[in-house]
Amino acid sequence: MANEAVRLDLEDRVAWLTIARPAALNALNTTVLTGLAEAIERVASSEARCLVIRGQGEKAFVAGADIAELAELDPPAAQRFAQLGQQVFQRIEALSCPVLAAVNGYALGGGLELALACDLIVAADHAQFAQPEITLGIVPGFGGTQRLIRRVGPGAARWLIFTGKRISAAEALRLRLVDQVVPAPELAGTVRALASELAAKPRLALQQAKRLLRLAAETPLAHGLQAEAAAFAVCFAHPDRVEGMRAFLEKRAPRFV
Repeated sequence: MANEAVRLDLEDRVAWLTIARPAALNALNTTVLTGLAEAIERVASSEARCLVIRGQGEKAFVAGADIAELAELDPPAAQRFAQLGQQVFQRIEALSCPVLAAVNGYALGGGLELALACDLIVAADHAQFAQPEITLGIVPGFGGTQRLIRRVGPGAARWLIFTGKRISAAEALRLRLVDQVVPAPELAGTVRALASELAAKPRLALQQAKRLLRLAAETPLAHGLQAEAAAFAVCFAHPDRVEGMRAFLEKRAPRFV
């Protein structure tokens, strides 16, 4: 990739996307967002079974949007910037493979919004989370007001967005904002093991499960149940279903295609 602020590597069916602006705590600017968009399209067309998003360095996953760039925006430009971030994060959310956020430090503002666009969030124990936009006289612009309430509920979302206060990884776990917290030295190994585990799952079934779970948040129950039954049938037409059930009956590990 020509964009030096974003790196993409593919190893053993796992894609590793690294935001590489450690001197700026991996802050999101137009260059980074454009690089993320390009990287996500490459993942979508690859054989990756899982994507991990991480920040370079030990201090930050992403410390937010680049305030130096934000300070120069007029209202129309601000709207375009917000829409760019929203489009990129929606594309991440729409990937058919599972997406993991490996939070190795600050996940503030746009960084928390990026993590919220992922399916699972694994955090180091020193990580900190916040939606501090209110302290700058603005609101979250990359989906924070929409995804945060869906993840932690209205009460916690209001408290985090209205106050802008930072919370620890332990508090984020209590609020179910993150899915797992591990000691910082164990983060890389934990995420690698989880990504490898997901990459080994039957691909079609995992894709259908992700699609149905996303649909559940956006559709009435009756429609969701119809979609679930249809997906159940689709899985029955795939060789992985035959292998999975045969392996269970034969008391051995499955060998999914």
